[in-house]
This record gives sequence, structure tokens and C-alpha cells, in this order.
Amino acid sequence: MTDATANLAGDTAAPAYDSTAKQKAQAKTSRIPIKVIPIEKLKKPEWIRVRTATGNSRFNEIKQILREHKLHTVCEEASCPNIGECFGKGTATFMIMGDKCTRRCPFCDVGHGRPDPLDPDEPMNLARTIGALKLKYVVITSVDRDDLRDGGAAHFVECIRNVREHSRETRIEILTPDFRGRLDRAINILTAAPPDVMNHNLETVPRLYKEARPGSDYHHSLKLLRDFKALHPEVATKSGLMVGLGETEEEILQVIRDLRTHDVDMLTIGQYLQPSEHHLPVRAYVHPDTFKMYEEEAYKMGFTHAAVGAMVRSSYHADVQAHEAGVV
Repeated sequence: MTDATANLAGDTAAPAYDSTAKQKAQAKTSRIPIKVIPIEKLKKPEWIRVRTATGNSRFNEIKQILREHKLHTVCEEASCPNIGECFGKGTATFMIMGDKCTRRCPFCDVGHGRPDPLDPDEPMNLARTIGALKLKYVVITSVDRDDLRDGGAAHFVECIRNVREHSRETRIEILTPDFRGRLDRAINILTAAPPDVMNHNLETVPRLYKEARPGSDYHHSLKLLRDFKALHPEVATKSGLMVGLGETEEEILQVIRDLRTHDVDMLTIGQYLQPSEHHLPVRAYVHPDTFKMYEEEAYKMGFTHAAVGAMVRSSYHADVQAHEAGVV
């Protein structure tokens, strides 16, 4: 299959490759090993509803503060459908280490490209922003940085330290990449300043990894969660899944079992929504009854908290999730 075949818009050729530019949509997904094959677009059911920002929300204020401090959010970069609601309430998930990821996951709308050097001022800028917003709970995530010897673990530590120095009451959740090829080093570095919640998303079932998470490994991600928990049993661990990519119910249940056997405490499951026509297609809209079944099974298995529903995302209402799990 040629790159143009994967273009749902027709026979337009893929843009010329520029490794220094941030590649989005077709420019990003046209170079993955398993090409995106278009299918007939499914109609969204009535239970898929996105809340928008209200007139008196903090949406514009949040965006202005982020720009002033030269910060990125995964809310914006990944085109999260909940951005209006979250920004409107004064919450955001901060994305550190730039806005260009070294991976090309075709479900994700974060741009791919050769990353810029780390900004040494970012930890302080992050801490000042969190202080300005008076946030009591924050989620810090990042792009994959396969170009760094530690995968960016030391930068996570600096961000955690700066936030705690300036906002002592703020609880911190980190949503990390998989630190491929440098796992032991990264985990040892993170022990210098462990977060309140350690989150790493499995995203999908192992059968779909080559298609959905090229460059990642299911068992490696499980090991990350287990090894961190072994070093820090007092820190809650968390992981998230998408549904609607072609997985079966039994496959999802098996992933939930795997997470519990690797001592993961908290779980999120949400409906995958296609960011653009050049990303992986939605193969099914999961019914609310099925989400309810996953939630019930998760609690039976011993998770301290399970946020399961169509519009649930890993960081969506993360403060509420942590509170209900007994973290804050």
C-alpha cells in the first residue's frame, strides 16, 4: 500500500517529510509500518456528548497563562474532547519536554518530529503556572523522548521538585512514557522525587500493539508499573485503556486482570475517538452497559478506583479519581 492509499481524503500525496518540523495527521501517520486503512465512518451514538466551555468559564484565562509561561498541555496537543470542560474549570494536564514526540502512534494527535533540546526553565515555569492557577491537583505528562539517555526521567524529577517547593499543598500525578530501552535507569531516577500517583497507560490490548502503538511493548509497560510499585508501595499506580479499536470484551478483561496482577491500583477506560481522518478509525462505539460491566469487574478484582465511561480520559477529573481512591 502506498502512502496515498492510506489518505482518506482521496488521492492527495503525503506531504514531504521534514524531520525538524512537527508532523500532524497525514504527515505523521503516513510513515508508520502498518498503514491506516480507511473504513466507513460510524455514526456517533447519542451517549457521545462533548461539553463545551461556558461563557463565564476560565477557558481563555488558562490558555493565556499557558502561553505566557511557554507551556504545553496534552489537552491541546492531543485534541482532547474534554478540553472545554477542563479549561473552563481551571484544570489542565501539563505536557513537558516539548510538543514533538519521537513516536508515531496513529491513535494520538500529538505531533511527531525531532524534539527540541530540553528547556532548563520549564520546571520553574511549570511551578509558577501551577501557583498562579492555585491548583491543588496537577497531572504532568510528556511526549516520548527516545533521544534522551534517561527518557526524560530527570526532567520529571525537576518538575516535581519545583512544583512541591512552590505549591506544597499540590498533589502531583505523573503520566509517563514507557522509557523504552532505559527503564531501570528511569525508575531509579524517579525514586529521587516520587509523585503522589504514578500513571502509565497501556492504551490497548496486546494484539493491537503493532497497529496502535508501534515501538511499544505490552509486557514492558506492565513491568514499568510493577517495578515502580515495588520500589514505592506507598504510591498509587494507575493505567488507562481505550476501547473501540477492534478489541474484544474478553481481551479488555484480560488486560484489567494483568494490571491487577502487576499491582496497579487505579484504572481508566474510555471510548477512542478518531482525531482526524488520517488516524486509526473507530471500529465500534462501546455501549454504556459494557462500560458498566468493565467497571464492576474492575472493582471485583480489587482496584481502589475505576473511572469507566465513553468520555473518560486518563487525566479527566484526575483529582476526583485520586480522592475517591484515597490518595488525597
